[in-house]
Amino acid sequence: MHRGFRYELKPTAAQAQTLREWVGVTRLVYNLCLEQRRDFWRQFRRAEGRPLTWAEQCRQVTDLRAEFDWIAAAPRNALDRAVRDLDAAFAAFFAGRARHPTPRRKGSNDTFRLKSEDVAVKRLNGKWSAVRLPKIGWVKFRDTRAMVGELRNVTISMSANRWAVVFAREIDADPVFDNVEAVGIDRGVAQTLTLSNGEVIQAPDTSRLLRMRKRAQRRVARGKRGSARNRAKKFRVARLDGRLGRVRADWCHRASAALARRFSVVAIENLNIGGMTASGPGKRGINRSILEQCWGKFATFLDYKLTERGGRLISVPAAYTSQTCASCGVVDARSRKSQAVFACVHCDHTDNADVNAAKEILRRSTAWLDVEGRVAGSTKRQSGRSPKPEFSGNADAR
Repeated sequence: MHRGFRYELKPTAAQAQTLREWVGVTRLVYNLCLEQRRDFWRQFRRAEGRPLTWAEQCRQVTDLRAEFDWIAAAPRNALDRAVRDLDAAFAAFFAGRARHPTPRRKGSNDTFRLKSEDVAVKRLNGKWSAVRLPKIGWVKFRDTRAMVGELRNVTISMSANRWAVVFAREIDADPVFDNVEAVGIDRGVAQTLTLSNGEVIQAPDTSRLLRMRKRAQRRVARGKRGSARNRAKKFRVARLDGRLGRVRADWCHRASAALARRFSVVAIENLNIGGMTASGPGKRGINRSILEQCWGKFATFLDYKLTERGGRLISVPAAYTSQTCASCGVVDARSRKSQAVFACVHCDHTDNADVNAAKEILRRSTAWLDVEGRVAGSTKRQSGRSPKPEFSGNADAR
């Protein structure tokens, strides 16, 4: 499997200026190739008698490099990689896995990728290392963890004037679990993660950063468009956005890693987060609260961390988990007394509402594991059968 090792890059002023130029050239080449494949592919086929492919576009990029020195200044492999990324985006679009590719924008897609043969890494001291980039030389980065596996490619990106380097490496999954220990997780707003064993994991409180960002956005709205002062205000908003993203990503990494180390099977609800957070009358507050809990990012991180350790993530249907008694299996809306209290009207079972939902999620997942003979003793429902759960992400498990 592939893992990314991300570090903060610390280029000098001259190196940062060169990186900005490369980012701009890479973005331009991507957008030109997108425009060509979107608007002029019929003319090309009519004139040349063959389809417009990524290989043909790479040859045209070579012609551009020979004509313009500022394009030739960027690494050739970075430009070729941008063309290949566009081809992969179109392949995903035609396969129905993604939307039509859109142009890359300055400030949102400031990135380029290099081959593993183009770079080298050396250790400087206990806290710093350096990566050698073509035409630039050695650039320092903050070495916060050891890298493992075989290097595949290197990505350089910039967000809010902060540079980062990501080393994509191929590693071997190392199964460490001999016995199955399963847990169900209910994701919520009041309590971010509630485990079936009663534990609660809460996302960090980012209300202070949110207030700071809101004030900064108001200052931008009151400023004069296009002025230098307003650009500085926008830059502050971007910095706060980046800080919020790093805080939430750090929490997702820590929470998912802790669960992946403790449990080999984790069951979660198959939530349509995009539909739940779609715009609608009176939904702005709940949409914001859901997105602040990072449900989707947490599930993505947990999936690959479990796969790396030989575990699996099981996604079960979310229908009626909050109204189903984990003890007798009866579905009744009257049992959900409040946001925090569940009291079954049929068997007098009482529990925290989120804990009961997590137990029901775990019970639904054990229906599949019991077929494999690995987990036994799942509780039957008195009012119908639970839908069959699905595996999420782990292709080997399918």
